[in-house]
Amino acid sequence: MASPAAIRDPVTDHLLTPQNAALVIIDFQPVQIGSIASMDRRTLVANVTAVARTARLYGLPVVLSTVNVATGRNQPTIHQLTEVLGDAVAIDRTAINAWEDAGFIAAVAATGRRKRIMVALSTEVCLVFPALDAMAAGFEVYPVVDAVGGTSAEAHRAGLERLVQAGAKPTSWVQLICELQRDWNRAATVPGFAGIVFTVEGH
Repeated sequence: MASPAAIRDPVTDHLLTPQNAALVIIDFQPVQIGSIASMDRRTLVANVTAVARTARLYGLPVVLSTVNVATGRNQPTIHQLTEVLGDAVAIDRTAINAWEDAGFIAAVAATGRRKRIMVALSTEVCLVFPALDAMAAGFEVYPVVDAVGGTSAEAHRAGLERLVQAGAKPTSWVQLICELQRDWNRAATVPGFAGIVFTVEGH
C-alpha cells in the first residue's frame, strides 16, 4: 500500500474541506420548486437533500434562508430539507437578492468560512445575485449545479455561465461529497457517505 502524502492543512487547503467551507441554502420552497423547468423536480429535491445530508455528515455550518414567509405570501422550506437540517433556523427576507438582507449577511459572516457552497432557486435569480455579491465581497463560491434549477434550461445555463465568468467554481453533489471525504482512512464518515450516495443514486 502506498504511503499517504503529508496531511494538508484543512483550513488553508485550496480544495473544499469540512473545516473551510459552509453551505448556503436559499429559497427551497414549494412555489420556487414548482417554477423549475430545467430538470426533473423530484431529482432536484433528491439532490439538494443529499447536499444537506452531506453538510450534516461533515459538520459544515449551514445558512438557510427563505423569502416572504413572514408576509404570508410564501410557504416555508420544503420538509425534505427541514427534516435533515433539524434545528437550522431560516432567515426570512423580502429581498429577492439574499445579499441585500442584513440578517443573511450576518449569518454568512458568522460561519467564519471563506468557501461558500451554494444552492438556491432559481439559478438565474436567487443563486446568481447573492453569489455575485459574495464573490465581490471576497468569498469563494461553489454552486452545486445539479442541486439548483432554472425556470428554463436556457435560464439555468445562462445563470451558471454568468457565475463562472465571475469566478465561481461549479461542482456537483457527488463531487462535493467526495471532495469532503477525500480519504477512505477517514473511517468515521464512510458509512454516512455510502448511505447518502447509494440512497440518492438508487432513488
